[in-house]
Amino acid sequence: MDFDLILTGGRVIDPSQNLDEVTEIGFAGGKVARLGRSLPRAPGTEVRDVTGRIVTPGLIDLHTHVYVHGTSLGIDADTFGRNSGVTTAVDTGSAGPGNFAGFRKHVIERSEVRILAYLHVSHAGIFGFSERVMVGESEEMRLMNPIDAVAVADANRDVIVGIKVRVGRHASGTSGVAPLDIALQVAEEAGMPLMAHIDHPPPSYEEVVERLRPGDILTHAFRPFPNAPVTPQGRVKQVVLAARERGVIFDIGHGKGSFAFRTARAMLANGFMPDTISSDVHTLCINGPAFDQVTTLSKFLCLGVSLPEVIRASTVNAAAALRRPELGSLRPGSPGEATILSLEQGRFDYVDVVGEHLEGDRRIVADGVVLGGRLWHVREGVTFARA
Repeated sequence: MDFDLILTGGRVIDPSQNLDEVTEIGFAGGKVARLGRSLPRAPGTEVRDVTGRIVTPGLIDLHTHVYVHGTSLGIDADTFGRNSGVTTAVDTGSAGPGNFAGFRKHVIERSEVRILAYLHVSHAGIFGFSERVMVGESEEMRLMNPIDAVAVADANRDVIVGIKVRVGRHASGTSGVAPLDIALQVAEEAGMPLMAHIDHPPPSYEEVVERLRPGDILTHAFRPFPNAPVTPQGRVKQVVLAARERGVIFDIGHGKGSFAFRTARAMLANGFMPDTISSDVHTLCINGPAFDQVTTLSKFLCLGVSLPEVIRASTVNAAAALRRPELGSLRPGSPGEATILSLEQGRFDYVDVVGEHLEGDRRIVADGVVLGGRLWHVREGVTFARA
């Protein structure tokens, strides 16, 4: 077999294969073709030396907002992918059944980075989210559109992976769990998982999580008080433990207001690792406090989570949550996607959504991205020598 691209010299971390070793990766025909040492070179093979760097499956950010130019909170998926090493950006409810067709035609189908989506149960998705206008789309129950949501989800199963709803004082006002219950009916009818956003009460963390089914996702899972998953004594709430036991997935969804170091320390001290780590990147947090996916991953690294476990939470675990097992892996036959990372040592300032600062000694940086079996992007100032 002739390879189109070989990455050589890198430390390959692929949790889907329990792999953590220096080896080569060969890409051919837009897919991962083989892993091994001393892969054969052909005259047309591009060989790049990534010695000293980490190569992972293409990172998956399970919570983003990338309906750029279509919503006020949307950012450009390709620019984000280059800066953060993300090859799959999962948009979580930016569009609903009333405007998903535009999102698909003008953004999803034109993006080089893969975009998958959770369809909002509200007719126009998250339509009023900016510095000056903040309207909770789930507060107006007349905007709930379950019939069309099922139809649109069914017609777009190639890119729609689930149903999204936002509940909480900011997103749903005093509607409580009513939007959540409607969304659960939609997810059940469509045969898809649900992703639920939670912010300030009402409803309570307990009311939300106790309704979720196996395979459903609670995003913003490590929120600060109020509606944190831990008790004032620092113990994980029993309803949270019961939800994990039955198969509910806990996602970070950092964003502008949904991740606190204090909560994370308590959860990790109790042995409760999030299933997935995501940035919830949008226009109001891309310049802080979330910034991007690699910064969010770095925060967990500096909280004591091992590098392989951090990578797991943004690759194979995210793929499992999406029910797309072909993603998040470097197994031969998988899509030809990889992320090339550097692990920098030093003193780095990290901040959470309540303004607490953490000085970390490590930082994950995205140096390059492979898409379609080709080296798609290399960070400015970085060179991978031809070997």
